[in-house]
Amino acid sequence: MATAYSQKDSNVRKTWFIMFGFFIMIILIGWAFSWIYQSPVILYIAVGFSIAMNFFSYWYSDKIVLKMTSAQPISRETHRDLWNITENLCIATGLPMPKIYLIDDKAPNAFATGRNQDNAVVAVTSGLLESLDRNELEGVVAHELAHIQNRDILLMTVVVVLVGFITLLSDFFLRSLLFGGGGNRDGRAQLTMILVGVALAILSPIVAIVIKMAVSRRREFLADASGALMTRYPEGLASALEKISSYSMPMRKANNAMAHMYISNPFGVKGKKMGFLNRMFMTHPPVEERIKALRNNK
Repeated sequence: MATAYSQKDSNVRKTWFIMFGFFIMIILIGWAFSWIYQSPVILYIAVGFSIAMNFFSYWYSDKIVLKMTSAQPISRETHRDLWNITENLCIATGLPMPKIYLIDDKAPNAFATGRNQDNAVVAVTSGLLESLDRNELEGVVAHELAHIQNRDILLMTVVVVLVGFITLLSDFFLRSLLFGGGGNRDGRAQLTMILVGVALAILSPIVAIVIKMAVSRRREFLADASGALMTRYPEGLASALEKISSYSMPMRKANNAMAHMYISNPFGVKGKKMGFLNRMFMTHPPVEERIKALRNNK
């Protein structure tokens, strides 16, 4: 059974595994290009690009995520209740105070990002502040602080950037093959590489979903449990999840690349009966199961 301590170590290992996997995949794509066009320079560029992207994703992925949501920083003066709730929870748990950002969106939701506890961010929507009472808001903030405490945030944020680039590169690879690749290779070799490109184009979105599933479902249950321990009031988070899940409209800037980061699905797919495949590829566990787990452990 996962604990906060084992989850921290697991998240660190997963982060390095994903970054290494990205490095290998880009080199393989670069090798394929260099083989088709008979230019070893392409492979060297791919290696350099892979190293640069891993560096970039570690240091700047949180800024990309905040930019994608148009989140803006807030202060104690402008949002005193949210600031005080976060500060009190941080004092109680020994966490550094994160930066707090506000997303102008009616859909209630929240996420945490950053590369470590000292460079963490908690972002909430304006709809969340409008729809929750103080106990519910405290439950949501505690959930996001649990992600920070459990070292989820680096893993979740790196996935946004690297998985997105894998998808874009595989698409570019396929288009290049279909519209002008080939060099002097014979027809059979050319057909083989086109099939490789098609396979990459088909498999990369699936790989992206699987990776997001791997970093999402278990960590949500653990963050719920850890957040409930912080507030010592599981009902606050349970009630918040009920309100969040009852909102049926999607976020205006909902993005599939970062859907796994939010406390709840940002696409507003609520109240619909889901088939087996939909449940299998969900990035979040069903909210009913999360609420039940919280109320059964009161």
